[in-house]
Amino acid sequence: MKKSRKKTTALASQSAVEVFSFGEPIPVLDRSEILNYFEPVLMYQKYYNPPINLSYLAKALNASPHHQSAITVKKNILLSTCKTTALLPRTQLEKLVQDYLVFGNAYIEVQRNQFGKVIGLFSPLAKYMRAGVEEGVFYQIVNGYEEHKFSAGSVFNLVNPDINQEVYGVPEYLAALQSAFLNESATLFRRKYYLNGAHAGSIIYFSDPTQNKDDIAAIKDQIRATKGTGNFKNLFINIPGGKKDGIQVIPLSDAVGKDEFLNIKNASRDDVLAAHRVPPQLMGIIPNNTGGFGDVEKATRVFFVNEIVPLQERLKEINQIVGETVISFVDYKLLEPTK
Repeated sequence: MKKSRKKTTALASQSAVEVFSFGEPIPVLDRSEILNYFEPVLMYQKYYNPPINLSYLAKALNASPHHQSAITVKKNILLSTCKTTALLPRTQLEKLVQDYLVFGNAYIEVQRNQFGKVIGLFSPLAKYMRAGVEEGVFYQIVNGYEEHKFSAGSVFNLVNPDINQEVYGVPEYLAALQSAFLNESATLFRRKYYLNGAHAGSIIYFSDPTQNKDDIAAIKDQIRATKGTGNFKNLFINIPGGKKDGIQVIPLSDAVGKDEFLNIKNASRDDVLAAHRVPPQLMGIIPNNTGGFGDVEKATRVFFVNEIVPLQERLKEINQIVGETVISFVDYKLLEPTK
């Protein structure tokens, strides 16, 4: 196992558009590729490839703050109720829970001494694990080609069942990934719009004939001086005998506020939360309505019973695998009776 863990830890062109060009930031991955779903295929006659590229699922974790936050909420609440023994270090348990929520697969390696007694439990990173063709054999693939073969029967896979194949599990949130990517795209476009710097704040239109070139040049200098430190200063212009509409300010940046940015952000956020079934109160989301989201404690209790308890039952399978109780659970604080 030492060799396995060491391997685990070893792990734009510029656009030439003439007037309006986008550089950084860029999306975390190509959205068109992550959902190329297929049956596990045999690789090198040794192991099966997962039905979904696990590297893409890992990158997708950072595509949307709501997607990442929902997984973190589930992990933290679940871990707050877990108690482990010395056989299963807390760090290994956290790795296992996170892998299960992100990839739909979590692996536990059982290390035994020469007498068959369990001396330790470890969780290899699911991103690099592959199910072998041989019964009970798993491989760890590092750098895309280096492989470590685990002893038969020493590694067990906790899977979130899939309806299309039985080799690997899949995460529950796949249906919301496109919405997460849409949320990311809307944010990146808005950032690129401002970073590009080619948008104008407003047009200052002069039609008063009393203005001379020197006055206009002075006004230009004052407008330039409002940039940087000391910006948003007031600008005084005196036009004796001038017309009412001699100077007009025509804002252009208002067009930015008329797009669908907020609607896209809110709709895609709701899709992600629906897929994870996490109450918005637990993720620090500010309600748009005056009524709010309701009682956070009641929502948390329902969430715990419906979502966290099934995860606890799944983790209890580790006890069956090992043959002794290495993980147990305490009552959730919000479910404890009030004194």
